[in-house]
Amino acid sequence: MIEVEVDLSSGIPQTSIIGLPDSAVRESIERVRSAIKNCGYTFPLQRVTINLAPADLRKEGSAFDLAIALGLLTASGQITLPKEEKILIIGELSLEGGLRPVSGVLSMVDLAKRQGFTSVLLPKCNAEEALLLEGMKVYGLSHLKELAPEDEQSKGNQGGPLHIDSFQHLSVQPSGKEVSADHFSTAQEDYSDVLGQLHVKRALTIAAAGMHNIILIGPPGTGKTMLIRRLPTILPPLSQDESLEVTKIFSAAGKLKEPEAGLIRARPFRSPHHTISAAGIVGGGTIPKPGEVSLAHKGILFLDELPEFSRGALEVLRQPLEDRAVTISRTKAAFTFPAHFILAASMNPCPCR
Repeated sequence: MIEVEVDLSSGIPQTSIIGLPDSAVRESIERVRSAIKNCGYTFPLQRVTINLAPADLRKEGSAFDLAIALGLLTASGQITLPKEEKILIIGELSLEGGLRPVSGVLSMVDLAKRQGFTSVLLPKCNAEEALLLEGMKVYGLSHLKELAPEDEQSKGNQGGPLHIDSFQHLSVQPSGKEVSADHFSTAQEDYSDVLGQLHVKRALTIAAAGMHNIILIGPPGTGKTMLIRRLPTILPPLSQDESLEVTKIFSAAGKLKEPEAGLIRARPFRSPHHTISAAGIVGGGTIPKPGEVSLAHKGILFLDELPEFSRGALEVLRQPLEDRAVTISRTKAAFTFPAHFILAASMNPCPCR
């Protein structure tokens, strides 16, 4: 959990962000400066120091914009925030003060809940995703001008500080819409489409029942790919805990496109191209993101034409298959992602075929 600290002191007006920020975080001060001015507030003409703690952990992304803006407005005495609630603040600001969505909200809110936070203030576009977790009050903000109710805004316009006693006017409630597991299924095929192939169907049934890995070997045109692509349709739906875990992975990877539809209920089916790198398989980056083995968690990872994959990409599968998790180490931290999946592969008997 990252804490944003803001200090104002006398001196030549300048703003410094410390705590190992990346380029997106350093540029946030320009977004925050424009947003504050365009919303009728005043950017402090003092020496501004913004610390992102813990200082030895590298920070990336634009999710700190809203917290930095509120910290500046609070430190300069232009607003007062509610003191009764322990609030997590997430959001990217546009130059005119609007809030843009960020990725990974579900994982952030889940961690905040486990650390004793009771509510979260975030872009309204991310509110449905945050509501997937029970026990947290969710406040959705579309624009920086909406921070206070209209009656308090009129008082603030008269020159005094803006007192915000509560964010209840921003409270977002669950839509209550029920979505079936079929909504998330991208496969148009069904296992019942397969006629004959009794031995292979028996093998696929056993693999699905016990989460066993499977490889199909045969000449081109015998239905290897067709059979494996229908394997997800005989797997059971995800349980509540499994759905939450899979949804958190997709959220962290920025691939949760319809959070308003609820938790992902269908088993993932991932089929990467054979040119994929080792980092694409297990995950990577300066701050690692989930790879294909984690995106296939509780589902199927399908490697079509197995011999075409590079040796490096196949070798990195060894540890995730054994440990059902993958750990990626960096200088300052180690990141562990779950990776419990069925490895399904297909190949021809020899390269000449």
